[in-house]
Amino acid sequence: MRNLENHPVIKVGGQNINNLRYADDTVLIAENKEDLQKLLNIVEEESRKKGLELNSKKTEVMVISRKQESPKCDIFINEVKLKQTEKFKYLGTIISNDGKTNREISARTAQAKINFQKMKTILTNKHISIETRERALQCYIEPVLMYGCEAWTISKQIQNKLEATEIWFLRRMLRIPWTTKKTNERVLNEANKRRSLVRTIRKRQVKPPFWAT
Repeated sequence: MRNLENHPVIKVGGQNINNLRYADDTVLIAENKEDLQKLLNIVEEESRKKGLELNSKKTEVMVISRKQESPKCDIFINEVKLKQTEKFKYLGTIISNDGKTNREISARTAQAKINFQKMKTILTNKHISIETRERALQCYIEPVLMYGCEAWTISKQIQNKLEATEIWFLRRMLRIPWTTKKTNERVLNEANKRRSLVRTIRKRQVKPPFWAT
């Protein structure tokens, strides 16, 4: 990978980057397909020198673009054309070709609700104080929901979705069925709580990155 240092890069937060690596998960990044092919050729050639081989079936290409239809990007390993995908998961986070985080947030929301259901006997137990149950929610459920939130783009639609999820948790913790037709504000009053999920996410987003601290 050191052989990539003097080759095409992009700037992210003032840093020159053309690859991301964690263990054996590697991402190559370029501004155009010619530069990307050049980076891939270097990795393939240097790998072959060490007796390693890139698996074309496990390697995919994605173009991040604002266009409604993603531009084609034909990239090859040993004359084998790589599959172009609309999304992929890297270190547990879904990266989409539209550059937005909607899919990731939807996936996080769904996973948090699944985890809530797994802890339902504790989180909905009225013999445990609501303060203790809220603390359990903050410790075990909200981190699942907010994983990677520092990089999220929160539109009004996404904010509504997150706030709806926050109320979803509270209604179940207080055992308030939808048939009672209680408003969200009334649910918050019964829990003696204000909306805090989106505010917590925004606080995380304004913190400086780890390399700047």
